[in-house]
Amino acid sequence: MTPSNQPINEFLEKTRRTVNEHLEAITESIKGPKTLLDAMEYSVKAGGKRVRPILLLATLDAFEESLAIGLDVACAIELVHTYSLIHDDLPAMDDDDLRRGRPTNHKVFGEATAILAGDALLTYSFELIASFKNEHVPDDIKVELIRQFAHASGAAGMVGGQSEDLIAENKASLSVEELEAIHYKKTGKLIIFSVVAGALLARANTEQKTNLEQFAYHLGIAFQIRDDILDIEGDIETIGKPVGSDDMNEKSTYPKLLSLEGAKQKLLEHSEKAIHFLENANINHERLVQIARYIINRDN
Repeated sequence: MTPSNQPINEFLEKTRRTVNEHLEAITESIKGPKTLLDAMEYSVKAGGKRVRPILLLATLDAFEESLAIGLDVACAIELVHTYSLIHDDLPAMDDDDLRRGRPTNHKVFGEATAILAGDALLTYSFELIASFKNEHVPDDIKVELIRQFAHASGAAGMVGGQSEDLIAENKASLSVEELEAIHYKKTGKLIIFSVVAGALLARANTEQKTNLEQFAYHLGIAFQIRDDILDIEGDIETIGKPVGSDDMNEKSTYPKLLSLEGAKQKLLEHSEKAIHFLENANINHERLVQIARYIINRDN
């Protein structure tokens, strides 16, 4: 467990560094054709906030568990997130040229290799969870982690949300409820899994898991609202990708449906709900509260 008085920026930087070092070791251990491995490594090492692995590790910290037992699962989640970004950037999807301040994967390696790099990161993530060994994590917990991870990542989760998001581009406008349902799948379910995975590894009780799942649900929606706001108010150097792309692609967003001020009010509502459920989870929640506020107020 980390000291409760450690500044949040120190905790985030230290945890991000730990995740990055472990991701580097993982990517270097994968076997395959050099061009494919180079493309995988290019996107994994591009940096990023590492929000999902940090949430998992901070959840373990809240239960006063060793962060080491969750490191492989945390990195597996980041591999899936990275794969989703590679595919999202493709010409057939969002057709973006920049990601995290660098040319997108397909701009460097070509579309075919970018697709395969994403495929390889996705499949290796499940091998990683199935293969890690820790005496405190029995096989039944690993199987449950894999089951929930597949659900959160697939047609009922992230991929399904991305599909619905693409279909929605052809609609004149969505309702706020429809938009929230899309982002619950596209963004929220992987964030929820990150927190629930930490709870599973920590042997949380049913009430704790229920409150943590609701915390993560509202945090995931808040995360997406903040992204939509940054697409208007952010700048390219800070967020590492073009601003205004949502409007250019005629996407339904929270500011478009609610106005910018309305989106900020909705962000505050979900933020308050997230912290409410966290405070009801009966854990050492202060660090997770700090992370939630960081995510909600971030500038990239």
